[in-house]
Amino acid sequence: MTVIEAHHIHKRFAGVYALKDVSIEIEPGEIRCLAGENGSGKSTLIKVIAGVYRADEGRLVIDGTTHEHLTAIDAIRAGVQVIYQDFSLFPNLTVAENLATNTRLEQRKRLVDWSVMRRIARTALARIKVDIPLEVTVGELSVADKQLVAISRALLHDAKLVIMDEPTTALTQHEVQNLFSVITDLKAEGIATLFVSHKLREVLDISEKLTILRNGQKVAEGGTDTFDEAAITYHMTGREVSDERFQHTVTDRTPLLRVTDLRRAGLFDRVTFDVHPGEIIGITGLLGSGRTELALSLFGVLPADSGMIEIDGAPVQIDSIQAAIDVGIAYVPEDRLTEGLFLEQTISRNIFVSILDRIKTRLRFVDLDAARRTVNRWIEELSISTPSPEIAARALSGGNQQRVMLARWLATGAKVLVLNGPTVGVDVGSKEEIHTRLRLLAASGVGVVIMSDDIPELVQNCNRVFVMHKGSFVREFSSELDNAALVAQFADLK
Repeated sequence: MTVIEAHHIHKRFAGVYALKDVSIEIEPGEIRCLAGENGSGKSTLIKVIAGVYRADEGRLVIDGTTHEHLTAIDAIRAGVQVIYQDFSLFPNLTVAENLATNTRLEQRKRLVDWSVMRRIARTALARIKVDIPLEVTVGELSVADKQLVAISRALLHDAKLVIMDEPTTALTQHEVQNLFSVITDLKAEGIATLFVSHKLREVLDISEKLTILRNGQKVAEGGTDTFDEAAITYHMTGREVSDERFQHTVTDRTPLLRVTDLRRAGLFDRVTFDVHPGEIIGITGLLGSGRTELALSLFGVLPADSGMIEIDGAPVQIDSIQAAIDVGIAYVPEDRLTEGLFLEQTISRNIFVSILDRIKTRLRFVDLDAARRTVNRWIEELSISTPSPEIAARALSGGNQQRVMLARWLATGAKVLVLNGPTVGVDVGSKEEIHTRLRLLAASGVGVVIMSDDIPELVQNCNRVFVMHKGSFVREFSSELDNAALVAQFADLK
């Protein structure tokens, strides 16, 4: 018997098809990947299966029972559990409270029995063989541990199918392997996993079967042994995506950015590197290596305690964000939703907010014509897909949101662009377009710094990569830069 069957599912929003005649069947213990670009219909299909959306047409069968009008609670009771990207945990509650509260509520218990709460929580964590302190608040946990708590909570409710939406977005390579071990253990128990990911190497590593959506329709399906990364990319995008590597020869010109012995107590120490015009360098390392803190220091969020930063050969003092912008440094954060975008504001306002001082009239009002020209220019140059610049940024796909972030800082005329996880959570087509834009920026003379643990991204787009560990650079790759070399280096750091 199948865990779930979705037959000929149709779903429309305002008359536009989000899903058109999509069918999928998942067996007990099966590890299935659902792939597709942003806007392909993946999230809609997940929400139909989870009872969040009601299909306009089609039929859902869960564990042998046909559901005409599936609701979210019906799906949960039937064994469908969804772990969304934000995990839907309570950050102010402890691990034990997050794990046991739903169970106690279902039992209609009005009083809290802490010993029972802890016993439920310990049992849940033991099921996936992890040991996380029960009294720690979830907000203090790493992303990897939050995910394990979310998985443990899902399994408390007799899950037959666990859906994981982009589960590895913020995980290091080591944490990804730990997650895969958990998924394999679930398989051994007969629990199926529907794994949604943009990372094609991971798709091939963990999945047994693959379903690919494009523009709301299923365009390919089969065993993962019949696909490679190029084939998946082609089905997702409908076109061939180039894997040509970035080439750059450093000249004798003065570096755009030179960092010498930069230090911030407890975060990083004696960091030295430079970036020349037209160069793309990478900085990578395990979680906690200090790479994000270094990026924040360059942008004035965490000013360095000591060391020197030079722009075009002249020493500069970067003790604030405004100071960084003034000398030509721009920063695109990893978490565009909480650190980058004003989600409820328009695309237009998200872009021109970085140059307000430049587009004000003598009476200190915003020059709307100048703002409109700036916004339209970057929407066109970055191919931001939107019906209007006046819609909210929240309405955009992940890839388009990332382009809006790029537009905001490119509008400042930055000399050095620092990007932390520039393609986290975006699909392969958007990823290629962002990489192409970064290469074009480099060709125009901008210096680009990519902070990332996406090894293929670094190898394909950087001419040099620095590996960071415990706050210091431990190795530089240039001519010998390739996937195997970086993977081996990461293994040595564990």
